[in-house]
Amino acid sequence: MRIGVTGIGCVSGIGMNVEEHLRAFRDGRNGLGPVTLFPTSRKEPVSEVKRTNEELKQALGIPVSAELSRTALLGMTAAFEALADSGLDLSDPHSALRIGMISSTSTGGMDLTESFYPSFRENPAHGRLRYVASHDAGDSTERIASFLGITGFRTTVSTACSSAANAIMLGARMIRQGMLDVVIAGGTDALCKFTLNGFASLMILDKEPCRPFDSSRAGLNLGEGAGYLVLQSEATLANPPYCLLSGYANANDAFHQTASSDEGTGAFLAMKGALDKAGVRPEEVDYINAHGTGTPNNDASESRAILRLFEGRIPPFSSTKTCTGHTLGAAGGIEAVFSVLSLKHGILYPNLNFSAPVEETGLIPVTRYQEGLTLRSVLSNSFGFGGNNASLLFQQFDR
Repeated sequence: MRIGVTGIGCVSGIGMNVEEHLRAFRDGRNGLGPVTLFPTSRKEPVSEVKRTNEELKQALGIPVSAELSRTALLGMTAAFEALADSGLDLSDPHSALRIGMISSTSTGGMDLTESFYPSFRENPAHGRLRYVASHDAGDSTERIASFLGITGFRTTVSTACSSAANAIMLGARMIRQGMLDVVIAGGTDALCKFTLNGFASLMILDKEPCRPFDSSRAGLNLGEGAGYLVLQSEATLANPPYCLLSGYANANDAFHQTASSDEGTGAFLAMKGALDKAGVRPEEVDYINAHGTGTPNNDASESRAILRLFEGRIPPFSSTKTCTGHTLGAAGGIEAVFSVLSLKHGILYPNLNFSAPVEETGLIPVTRYQEGLTLRSVLSNSFGFGGNNASLLFQQFDR
C-alpha cells in the first residue's frame, strides 16, 4: 500500500505558514535573534516564532483567556494549515475515513510549568495548578486534536530530536497495516528556560549563527516551531498527492546518553533502512535534508554515515537548521515539510554560514538556494539524544 502526502503545514522562526518559509529561503533569511520570550542572562542566538501567545490565539480564533501551552498553540497553527491544505472535511458525516492524530514534542507544556513554579516555590498553597496539567507531552496532542475535530486514534511520541520523524513513521505504519486511512503526523516544540539552560549545561550552544558541517562549527542554535504532514492511503486519494512517503526506518546505536557514535552507526542504519524499505539505491537519492545541528560530534557522525552509505557518489545535502534553528522534537516534522517542498519545486536549500569542510571528511554541503531542479527522491534525517535516529524517504508520485 502506497502512502501519499496530501497536506503540509509548518511554523518556525522564518515563517507562519508554508509560503512564508519558501519566501524566507529564497531571500536567504534566517530567524535568529536574541531571546525575547522570557528573561534570561543567556546571550546565544535563538530562532523564535515571531508571534506572542496572545497573537497566536487570536489568529486561531481562540479566546485570549484560554490557558494553553505555547507548544500546543504552535502545533495547532501548523496542523490546521496541513489539514486545510489536504482538503479533507472532518465535519462530513458521510465520510468513512478513519482519521488519526500522531503528534510529538520534547518540552511539552514546560513553558506553563515554568510560570507555575516560582509562586509555588515561595508558597505551596500558591501557583496555578492547571498550568501543571499541560506539562505532560500528551496534553499538546489532545489540544491539537480537539481543535481540529479529530476524535479517533490519538497518541504522542517523544524520542528527543527524532520525535516528529518517528511520529510520521508510526502514522505510515498504521496506514499500511490497515488501521487508519488518514493520519495527521508531525511535531511541535516551544522554547523555554528549561531547554535553553539545559543545552547550555551541555556546552553545545554556539554564541554565533551555527555552521553545520563547517570545520569551525562550535554548536547549535535553538529554535521553536511545528510541522505536520497529512498522510493518506493511496486507495482513498481524491487527487494526486504532493509526493509519496515511500521509505522510513529508525535505529539506535546505544552509544551514549547524548552523543552519537563516532562511526555514525545508528545514522547509517536509519538511512539504509529507509532506502531499503522504499527499494531505492543510494545513487537514486537526489537530496538529503541532513540533521546537521552544528555540533562537532553530530556533524562528524552524520558525515561518516553519509560517506559509508553513499560511498563515491554523495548527493547534494544541507542543514536547514541554519535558518530555523534546532526545533528539537518538531525538527523532523518541519524538515519533512521542507523535503516535500523540495520535491514539489525542485529545491536545494542553502546550508548558511559554511566556509570550509572538515578535513577528515571533506564533505561540502549546498550553500546557495536552488529551485526548478528535477528531483525524484529526498531523504530527511532526524537524529536525537540517546541514539534515537530516524530517516524518512520521500519520492515523486507516479501512477
